[in-house]
Amino acid sequence: LTTTASWNEVAQKVLDAQAQWKQIGYAPQKQNTKIYERFRTACSAFFDKKNTFYKDLKDSLTDNLNKKLTLCEKAEALQDSEDWKATADAIIQLQKEWKSIGTVPKKDSDTVWKRFSKACDTFFDRKNKLANTQKNAELENLKKKKEIIAQVKELATSGNINRNQIRDIVKSWNEVGHVPFKEKDKLYKEFHTAIEEVEKLLPRRKETKDLTPDRMKRILDAKLAELKTYENNLGFLTANSKKGNALVDEMNRKMEKLKAEVEELKNKMN
Repeated sequence: LTTTASWNEVAQKVLDAQAQWKQIGYAPQKQNTKIYERFRTACSAFFDKKNTFYKDLKDSLTDNLNKKLTLCEKAEALQDSEDWKATADAIIQLQKEWKSIGTVPKKDSDTVWKRFSKACDTFFDRKNKLANTQKNAELENLKKKKEIIAQVKELATSGNINRNQIRDIVKSWNEVGHVPFKEKDKLYKEFHTAIEEVEKLLPRRKETKDLTPDRMKRILDAKLAELKTYENNLGFLTANSKKGNALVDEMNRKMEKLKAEVEELKNKMN
C-alpha cells in the first residue's frame, strides 16, 4: 500500500472484519482466547504499519515543505537582481527543482506556492518591462538613423558639400544607440553606401607633396579619426551571413587602405 487512499480502503475492510467479529458468539472456551489473540495480532500488525506509513508520510510532507521554503528564499533573493540573463536562468532552474519536489501538507500548499510564484513573477515582470523599454529605445534609434541616412541622400543633391558636413553626420550616426538587431547590418550598409556616394562628389584634394606640414598634420588626424570610426563600426557588425561577411571584408579593405595612407603621410612629414 503506497497511497493514503489504498491504506484507508484496506483499513475499512479491517474495521468491517472487527465489526463482524463482535457479532459472532463465543467459540469453545479452550480455543476462544487463542483465536482472539490471533485475530487481534493481525489487526494490530495492520494498524501499526498504517501508523508507520502516516508518520513517514508526515515526515515526507514536512521535508518537502522545507525544501520548497528554501526555494522561496532563493527566489526572493534573486527577484530584484539586474543581472538579467544569469538570474533568469537561475530562476528557471529553481522552477524545475520545484516541480521535482513532492507534495507538502495541504494546509501549507497554497501559501508556499503563492510565495514562490510571487518572487518569480516579480523578477520576470521587471525583466519584461525593461525589455519593452529597450525595444522602444531601439525603435526610436532606428528612426533617428533612417533620418540621418535621408539627410546624407539629401546632401548628395544639394550641390553644396564639404568634408566637415560629412564628418559631423558620421559623428551624429555614431552617437545614436543600438537599433533592433535584425536591422543593424542592413542599416549600416545603407548608411555607408550613402556616405561613399556623397564623398565621390567632394572636390579632389591636392597631392600631399604640395601641402604644408600643418596641412598634412590635419589630414593625418582626419584619416586617423576615420580609421577609428571604421574600427568602432566593425564591432557592431555580425558576420553570420554571407552578406555580413562581404560587408566586413569591404570594411577591412578600406581600413588597410587608410592605414597605408597614414603611413605614407607620416613618411612625408618626416
